[in-house]
Order: sequence, then C-alpha cells, then structure tokens
Amino acid sequence: MGTVELSKVWKIYENNFEAVKGVSATIQDGEFVSLLGPSGCGKTSTLRMIAGLEKISRGDVAIDGIRVNELEPGDRNIAMAFESYALYPHLTVFENIAYPLRIRKTPEAEIQRLVNAMCDSLGISSYRNQRPSSLSGGAQQRTGLARALVRSASLYLLDEVLSHLDANERVMLRGEIRRVQKLMKLTALFVTHDQLEALAMSDRIIVMNDGELQQFGTPEEIYDTPANLFVAGFVGEPAMNTFLVERLKDGGSHSIAIAGQKVALADLRLPAIPDREKFIMGIRPKNLILGTAGRPGYLSGRVHTFEVLGDFTLSSITLGHGDLVFKVGDAGLRLALDQAVTFSFDPEKVLFYDVETTMRIRPGH
Repeated sequence: MGTVELSKVWKIYENNFEAVKGVSATIQDGEFVSLLGPSGCGKTSTLRMIAGLEKISRGDVAIDGIRVNELEPGDRNIAMAFESYALYPHLTVFENIAYPLRIRKTPEAEIQRLVNAMCDSLGISSYRNQRPSSLSGGAQQRTGLARALVRSASLYLLDEVLSHLDANERVMLRGEIRRVQKLMKLTALFVTHDQLEALAMSDRIIVMNDGELQQFGTPEEIYDTPANLFVAGFVGEPAMNTFLVERLKDGGSHSIAIAGQKVALADLRLPAIPDREKFIMGIRPKNLILGTAGRPGYLSGRVHTFEVLGDFTLSSITLGHGDLVFKVGDAGLRLALDQAVTFSFDPEKVLFYDVETTMRIRPGH
C-alpha cells in the first residue's frame, strides 16, 4: 500500500509567513500525482512536510493510514530524489544506487539483481562502474533517481528532478520515470513548476498558488475545465484566452459586449450564458476559429505577431480594447502583420468565470 492523506495542512514559518494554507488531498495507492505551481506557491514546503523535513504547523499527514506528524523521516518509509543530484562522489554509480539497500542489510545477490535492473530501466548500465564526476548531468540525475526508486517504499517523493536537464533529456527521462512507476505500481508525488511535465506524466495534478490548493484533478480536467482563472492562465501553452463580457441593455435584441465588441447572442450559438451583468469568458487558443469569406467571425482585430512553429501556427491578435488573443491554426496558414482578421469560438469549448471570485461558473448560473 502507498496512500497519502493531507488533512488541512498548514506551514507557518517563524516570521508568520503562511507558506501552505489548509491543503487537503488524498493520493491513492499506485498513483502518480504532480504538485504544480509557480515558485513560492508552497509545493516544496508541502513535500518537505510529507517527508518529515519540515515540521507541520497545523493539520495532519497520514501515510498508509498512520499519522506521521511526529515521526522522523527515516521512520516514514519514503524514498526521495532531489533537484540536486546529492550523489556520493567517492562511490561508483552502482554503489550509489546500492547504498540504501546496503544500509537495510539486503542480501548481496538481491542488491545485484535490483541495482542492475534499475540501471537497465533508466539507461545507465554502461556507467555503473564510473564515479559521478565523470558523468553528464543527465546521467547523474538518472543515478539519483535510480537510488530513490531501487528500494521498496510506501511513497516516492521527486522534487524538481528534471529541472537541470536540457529539453531532450527531460522528455526522455520523464517517459522513463513514468514507465518505471507504472510497471512497479509505485505511489509517487512529483514537484514541478513545469505544466507540460505535469500534464504529460500525471494521473492527477494538484495545482497550487499562494500556499493554497487551486484544483486537484486529472490532466484532462485541469486543462479542459480549469477551476479558476489562475489555473486557466497557468496551465496550457499558450494560456487560455480570457475576455470580459458585459450584457447590453438595448431593447431586447439579446446582445453582449466581448472585449468591447458587440456580438449577438444568436451568433455565439451557446446553450446558455451566466445570468449576470458581467462575467469572464475563457477559450483555449486551439478552439478559436479564424473567419473566412464563407464563415465570417463575429470578433475582429489585427495581427500583432505571427509565428510558424513546426506543425502549427501561432498568432496574437489585438482587439479594440488592446487585448491579445492567441490563435493556433494549421502550419500552412499565412498571415501578415497588422492584417485585419475576424474570428469566432467553438461554442462547445467556451468556459465562464466570475469577475470577482475568478471561480468557474456554470452556464445559466
């Protein structure tokens, strides 16, 4: 088993700085969960409280149903890999990985089997007799991961373990981590500020900001239905477009203003909109539809920037109120700077948010 329960967990430092504010979440056995958020959001403090490296100010942490608030790190049956490689420089790759097994007096034949299997899984078998100083950063990080994963534990804590690697190494290693985790059915908590890593690797994602849990859900839920405007803006590249919408009182013609431009509700083809005078409309860049002669859009603007990025095109469009809209189209699309364009939305993909609370609201509410 490897379940983790956080119950209204707080971390308050000596200067009364509230780094973590009442976070509650349950990580299921065999689940890979990412703690995602910007620097200073409280994700590392949360991980360190689970590990026993930081004292819990309020609330409870339970691992496998056992409250661990007062337990020392070594008594929590956790394994941890750090952002810094933290390898023993005088030991070979093999001996670094074998170290946690040796201190637990694992039989030598079992050590050989486990370490060799882990080296094979993470692609470092050819380095097993080398010392860390002769390795690349990627090989050192793989060694640190192997050392954390080689032993049996209830929970594996991975703290920004991909942050120092180049783009190709990150992509390769995140796939290997996920494969090992799935094959071994490990329960893992992965701290990252990179939303692409979280979306690619996770069963579920905890999004944090300013010490608070913003949303806890699957990658699809986090991306497709962000719970608030922070999640909408933080997850997704490019970020979700948001527009201020105002109902227009013009004698029952049923129109609204989106970013200052009048649009008939019939043109939007939405099943319903929030029952309030002002709200925020959100739409992912890929769900914008560029206007054509046969199907003109109901919003207009001018091309501000234009980029062809491999198999898609990315453009920002300036509206009358100065808002920028990102448009992702096909790779063959060609636009010109300052070109006048029209566009519309996929009505099935539009989300709504409260102006004051920034929380998502259901259509018609």
